[in-house]
Amino acid sequence: MTTHRSRTVAEEPVTSVLPDGDVPYDPSHSLNADEEALAALGYKSEFKREFSLFTSFCVSFAVLGLLPSFASTLYYGMGYAGTAGMTWGWIVAMVGIQCVAMGMAELCSSMPTSGGLYYASAVLAPPGWGPFAAWLTGWSNWLAQVTAAPSVDYGVAAMLLAAASINDPSYVPTDYQTFLLTVFIMILHAILTSMPTKWLAQFNSAGSSFNFIALVVVIIMIPAGTDRSSRGLPRFAPSSQVWGTIYEGTSFPAGISVLMSFIGVIWTMSGYDSPFHLAEECSNANLASPRAIVLTSATGGIFGWFLQLVVAYTVVDVEAALGSDLGQPFAAYLMQCMSQKMTLAILALTIIAGFSMGQGCMLAASRVAFAYARDDCFPLSRYWKRVNRYTQTPVNAVWFNCAIGILCLLLIFAGELAVGALFSIGAIAAFVAFTIPIFIRVFFVGDRFRPGPWNLGRYSTPIGTVACAFVLLMIPILCFPSVTGPDLTVEDMNWTCVVYGGPMVIITIWWFVSAHKWFKGPKVNIEHMMLGREGTVVEGQQGPSGDVKDGDSSSTEVQAPEKMLKL
Repeated sequence: MTTHRSRTVAEEPVTSVLPDGDVPYDPSHSLNADEEALAALGYKSEFKREFSLFTSFCVSFAVLGLLPSFASTLYYGMGYAGTAGMTWGWIVAMVGIQCVAMGMAELCSSMPTSGGLYYASAVLAPPGWGPFAAWLTGWSNWLAQVTAAPSVDYGVAAMLLAAASINDPSYVPTDYQTFLLTVFIMILHAILTSMPTKWLAQFNSAGSSFNFIALVVVIIMIPAGTDRSSRGLPRFAPSSQVWGTIYEGTSFPAGISVLMSFIGVIWTMSGYDSPFHLAEECSNANLASPRAIVLTSATGGIFGWFLQLVVAYTVVDVEAALGSDLGQPFAAYLMQCMSQKMTLAILALTIIAGFSMGQGCMLAASRVAFAYARDDCFPLSRYWKRVNRYTQTPVNAVWFNCAIGILCLLLIFAGELAVGALFSIGAIAAFVAFTIPIFIRVFFVGDRFRPGPWNLGRYSTPIGTVACAFVLLMIPILCFPSVTGPDLTVEDMNWTCVVYGGPMVIITIWWFVSAHKWFKGPKVNIEHMMLGREGTVVEGQQGPSGDVKDGDSSSTEVQAPEKMLKL
């Protein structure tokens, strides 16, 4: 008689959604460690695991895109609070953001699936609340992801057209030209994101390497190449001015203005969740993916602060940079303190880095859409969850997100503040999705949480508490308009509460009217070929005693498994 080793799901370092007694098992395939962990979560491996710690970090760092993100959100970071918000404000914001990233990494180690935060919310929620928690988390996360590529590509298009204006001062870009150029970039990114996983890993590794090199080069080029002295100014602004002067860019008190400027930090630092969504394509996922999350957030925080400092010490006129005819504050700032050739060189580096960032955003968004479609979260999910048989990637999900993103870009025709909602939506939607499972884990699960191999130990609850408090503070702040009282007009309104809150209200109503009847949260899609629930036995399989159980009496023999995964 052959002896077979039994491995239970309880031995896997992951938190499973499988109900007691369900045992996923494939007798024709010997599972490796990553496949065992994923099977314990209730899913079968559908992708090639060709991402590693480094390549996962490369994707997330590309999505982070410090240089193009900073350039695209300078209007908020510098415009709301000036250089003080850029210097010590960045440090304050990073404390909260790093706590969110570490709380997410702990969840990723425990549940390394592309469903990510959505899956974690379903598993950790109190009995009966899992599907609703997953529903809200999933839709909020998808709204953040699907608006990421359009907002990045809009920033890239704006910088390209600003460079054209620098070369030809008589040229003033129109909204229509900005829209068409952004759509063209979106389509290029969709084509690239439809490539096989191995090509994607290589492309993103190259793009992330360029992103990092360009960031370091720009941090060196700006202080080395500034020509403030030739304009009758000191080479660098005095520290008392940089750290102590708060630009009155809003009608709120200085402290609130600094908090409002955090939108630039939050949006810039919102790409660290990408390794979570790539976990099913990463080897050694329950260690490599959380490490990539923390590494991305920490590296981005440090180098992002350096970039903030060099700009804060070299900017000449904040108000002039914000109101320039170039239509791009970063380009206008460079023209204030650099030669034209140096300005165009830095813009070129930023544009290339932004192109890589946009592709990384679309990659992460496609994996999120695939994971949610796999659980029938979207209308017509059967189309979006298909994996292309040639590339072995979710190509349909890529183009679904691309189409939605292009529709979002119609906000360009509603004015700068309206299209700016894409940035604040990304910040607030991501924060809500990031924090729901962390909040549930801290305040409802507590010590019953089963950590993975990467965890925070006794610091888990304090760090999670800080993360939740920071997000609860920032959500209303991100919805404030820059002006108040009689000065507030439709054009000056912050449309985040409408553009984000509107869809979320509809989604919540949809839940209570219909979705609660058919949406049950993450679906187990792996075959349950061993024991059933409560002592019952799945047809055609071997019982606990080794006897063959079969609904068909003509069956007399069953192949014994080489490995069992049992709850």
